Amino acid sequence: MSKGGVLRGFQAYLEKRRIGELLLSKGLVSPGDLRTALSLQKQTGQPLGQILLEISHISKGQLAFVLWQQTALRVCATVLLFVVSLSGGFTKKARADNMGYAPAQITQVSITSEFTKMSAYPALYGMDEKRSSNLKPFTKWTEMLSRFESQLQNESSAGTIKKWERNLASYRSSSIKAMAENVNTFVNKTPYVSDAKNWKQSDYWATPIEFAARGGDCEDFAITKYVALRSLGVPEDRMRIAIVQDTQKNIPHAVLVVYTEAGAYILDNQNQNLVSAENGSRYRPIYSINRQAWWLHSAPEGTRVASAQ
Repeated sequence: MSKGGVLRGFQAYLEKRRIGELLLSKGLVSPGDLRTALSLQKQTGQPLGQILLEISHISKGQLAFVLWQQTALRVCATVLLFVVSLSGGFTKKARADNMGYAPAQITQVSITSEFTKMSAYPALYGMDEKRSSNLKPFTKWTEMLSRFESQLQNESSAGTIKKWERNLASYRSSSIKAMAENVNTFVNKTPYVSDAKNWKQSDYWATPIEFAARGGDCEDFAITKYVALRSLGVPEDRMRIAIVQDTQKNIPHAVLVVYTEAGAYILDNQNQNLVSAENGSRYRPIYSINRQAWWLHSAPEGTRVASAQ
């Protein structure tokens, strides 16, 4: 068998060794358990292993062993690919599981964030917030994420991805606020282009790859900043894309909210500087969303702290 055939065969085997399939093959979960966990993962964006732990179908020891086995297989794959590349028989492909900044591809074993999860968040502009994990109504958001995953597996995206990785590498920091400032400045350099001109639609949510190639409008800036900061290690729960009403222009607008160690800040394509999200402004929040949940904002009966739990 040719080197290419061996490599393809090993890659096919590795594709079958994902954590869900490994747990299923060892009899640690049933097909029904796995389907339930995968459904919850799609809704919440949480790692599959974490969900299975939470619904008590496996123990931490069992999960640790399977993750170790999965890591060992990946190490074997890396060694094999390195050997083949030395012999000139391998052309590296742009694969989604190599793209560290793709939110949908980040798993327990591929990235460890140094930033802790917050137990409570300052209410956005002092508004009351009601949380829901049901993302089904938000088709523009979920379809964009699905489209983005597909684009990451397309070789034509490799150049854009590598350019992004080079630019973002210099922004990595132990300070979320510092990274947010740099990402806001960097992304805001992209030209603003309306959806009507760009896509012949009134409202199109572009992926970061589409945005890099064609520019975009307010929600496209916010999405790209979200993805950029996620790739730098900022946890999902510290970010939301917020749809707001611009009370001065009387039009809807989109911004990114980032909960930093110094408080909540707005990243806005109309402002080069971060703006505090804890004080009143020209924007009135309507709803905010990330890959885990969405929040409905309403006028407060009184100032309070909105819990994310």
